Amino acid sequence: MAADDTSYDERYLAVLLRPLAVCKVYRPMFGGGRKGGLAVAEFQALYGADEFYAWFGLDPPLVYAAHKAAGGITSLYRQIGIGCERLFRQLLQDHLALSDTECRWSYDVPGTREKVRKLTLDGRIDLSAVRDPAARERVRAWIEAGAKRLRVPDKTIAHLGGAVFEVRQGYKSKDSKRQNADIGNASNAYANSYLPVVVVMSSQIDGDIAERYTREQWLLLRGILSGSPLDSTYDFSREVLGYDLAGFFRRNSATLRREVESIIQALLS
Repeated sequence: MAADDTSYDERYLAVLLRPLAVCKVYRPMFGGGRKGGLAVAEFQALYGADEFYAWFGLDPPLVYAAHKAAGGITSLYRQIGIGCERLFRQLLQDHLALSDTECRWSYDVPGTREKVRKLTLDGRIDLSAVRDPAARERVRAWIEAGAKRLRVPDKTIAHLGGAVFEVRQGYKSKDSKRQNADIGNASNAYANSYLPVVVVMSSQIDGDIAERYTREQWLLLRGILSGSPLDSTYDFSREVLGYDLAGFFRRNSATLRREVESIIQALLS
């Protein structure tokens, strides 16, 4: 651990915990698209007035609690993911001296009715923006090694000027629409001379999904503690960015666990 690693703890905790606050006030929508969801009394009025649901006994508060817990857990995972995206960009800013603008990347694609859609990835390292020569060389060598592992042609590797990132807390969904969009992102990344990288904070990603992303020449970093910067999120952070991210999570696990427990309690109440 670098001598000043702990000096970032308060900042990084705030980045992670801020999105979680919305989970404590989560209320299920019940398909109505109502802003803020329904309270239990509103749910009972809605379902109690629906003869079919009432016949099945789907209108008591216990059913509301089940909906709230199920939807709330989904919201919790989503907000943890948002926190991880923001944390990753903060790491790039703090440890590669990049601006917020420099560590973001988006591109335009034609849409329907002549409209242009803007697609955005979660992070970017452009080698030309990394001012410290030693850090720039670490990133350059990592990009080259990652591209070679993926069997990217040498001509393409020679023109890579950075990397772009998709950050996930975990990846267990087999949403084909999402995968197809990411494959399109990879093509555009290479077209713009960037290596596309998936950063997973946990070790959980479906094997079929992992194989497909690698086949489409995404470099995949998982939340494993024993690996290399080419396959481990935490080795990449430590050896390429110069920050012990796993150490941060270990030091602050008690705080994170307390916050999640308080959210679960709120969802079950």
